[in-house]
Amino acid sequence: MTKLVDLTHPWGTDSTVFMGYPMPVVKYIKRAPEHGIYAQVIETPLHCGTHIDAPIHYYHAGKDMASIPLERLYGPGVVVDLRGSVEDFSIYTPKDITDRVEVKEGDVLIINTGYHEYYTKDEARYMCRHPGPTEEFAHWALKMKLRWIGVDTGSADHPMNTNAIPIYRPDFVKEFEAKTGQPLEKTFPRAKTHPMHALLFPYDLIHAENVGGDIDTLSNQRCMIGAFPWRFVGGEASICRIVAFVD
Repeated sequence: MTKLVDLTHPWGTDSTVFMGYPMPVVKYIKRAPEHGIYAQVIETPLHCGTHIDAPIHYYHAGKDMASIPLERLYGPGVVVDLRGSVEDFSIYTPKDITDRVEVKEGDVLIINTGYHEYYTKDEARYMCRHPGPTEEFAHWALKMKLRWIGVDTGSADHPMNTNAIPIYRPDFVKEFEAKTGQPLEKTFPRAKTHPMHALLFPYDLIHAENVGGDIDTLSNQRCMIGAFPWRFVGGEASICRIVAFVD
């Protein structure tokens, strides 16, 4: 029998959005007293809650959400557990992954840093202090021809290797510089930000962010993994259900 493991955060008006994005709005347009039914409309950014990015999000000539084949979104994969070895602002490398699990060419790779625990408990820590990868990690992911990558954090990139977070929260930049002992520019040059987007999306290697749900039950385990976004024509991202299929 196959067990379904949900790797998705519940979605609602309080779902976490990326820095600077508006919060989602849900409104009723029909109510039972007048219409006999309930109906709603939503207004939401796509980078909200558990979601997956399309190549066009960062690469103008890339695929939209509707153009990504199901075969790319579903396949064999592994969930790597980095909990206990990472902390605020940690930088992880391919070796941190391969020391714990075997990653095969064409895998889906889900990364559990443990920071999904802060998704509703401490939004600032979740969004601005989470661990993230090196540029080397992006090159390794391409070499491995991964299907897609999922992270239990607000961005697949390190928060200090984005454009938005250092601008919105210079206080966190100071914390990071104090921890590393060098200027931000030395660790993450501003001319080379977002490597997990900029280097991978032109090759259709996309990622899901804000992965969560029951991810802790799959520590360093292989299984089949699927992402199920909207078949969204022109969509640069999509709110998404992510499921692991465990025999």
